Amino acid sequence: MPHATGRADAAHAVVFSPLDGAGRAVLVEQRLTDAIVAGVLHDGERLPSESALARSLGVAVVTAREALEALRDKGLVLTRRGRDGGSFVTYDRDVSTRMIDERVHALSRIELRDLSLHVAAIAGMAAEVAADRASDDDVQSLVDIDARADLSTPGGARRAAGRFQLEVAALSQSPRLVHEELRLQADAGPLLWLCLRDEDYRDRSRTMRLEVIDAIRAVDPAAARRATTDHIQQAVEWLIDEKARIEASAPPTRKE
Repeated sequence: MPHATGRADAAHAVVFSPLDGAGRAVLVEQRLTDAIVAGVLHDGERLPSESALARSLGVAVVTAREALEALRDKGLVLTRRGRDGGSFVTYDRDVSTRMIDERVHALSRIELRDLSLHVAAIAGMAAEVAADRASDDDVQSLVDIDARADLSTPGGARRAAGRFQLEVAALSQSPRLVHEELRLQADAGPLLWLCLRDEDYRDRSRTMRLEVIDAIRAVDPAAARRATTDHIQQAVEWLIDEKARIEASAPPTRKE
């Protein structure tokens, strides 16, 4: 059974998994930007070398180099030379908040709802199949992930959500579902779980996670799928409401 998504740190497995459409520096830049903004990569954390980053993402070294240069220009990465040098995350809460708000503002409501359909289809099917295939030990692994979740900060809550979803995908015993879950978390996770900014929603998210665990323990595929898709739907509805708040607070555009 593939627990190969990396129980120890699934969030980092997501960030440094291969890209689709590899070869474009903007994709690498967006992947790392999202990870920094979401709190998966911490302030002061050392990034892999250019060559190691290129290998893990499946891109050319020059592509990784261009992406890191763009991150330096954004002020999200600082590169130091010398024996203890390298590229380090420089997280600034105000800058990160502005970047994620700009990304939400740029997406239409239709795009956000389409995103929820795609994510729910993959995560819901993974939960449904996991409920049929998971052993008692597998259920315990989900309980352990939930127990270790740090819900005191948005970043901790996002990492917990990512680890849980990846483990459920792994319990489906489908490498394709695991791969697609990895890809979607890397590309959509920072937006999807933006709701975890709110403490109330972090508590609600844990309640829904426990519902998924109960359904898998009870070998109830339909309930596991329903709890998973309801969780995602609520997250997207929050995101659409957040988009409206961002648009309402934006300064009016000046007419020429």
